[in-house]
Amino acid sequence: MTKKNTLDQEEQSLLDALEAGDYQSTLSPERKAELESFAAETFKKDKRINIRISRRDLLAIQSRAQREGIPYQTLVSSIIHKYLSGSLMEVKPRSKPGSGIDS
Repeated sequence: MTKKNTLDQEEQSLLDALEAGDYQSTLSPERKAELESFAAETFKKDKRINIRISRRDLLAIQSRAQREGIPYQTLVSSIIHKYLSGSLMEVKPRSKPGSGIDS
């Protein structure tokens, strides 16, 4: 099942203008090349690590990756990147009523 993206009127208007060539980049060819180089370096995966994790965690990661449709190593790499960039937030478990654990 694929999710169909729908655009609101403003988004469609912007897309139409972009496709019609109404917008032009103000980047110089040198700056564009520099930014492309930075982007390539950011996503280059040139180091390998070995870690030991529990079988349970590995199975959970593999299951989640399968649901997402990506290799589990990619998911692990994404989790690490999100954590380091500050976009992965810790979620504290909810306490069960009567467990004596404060939330």
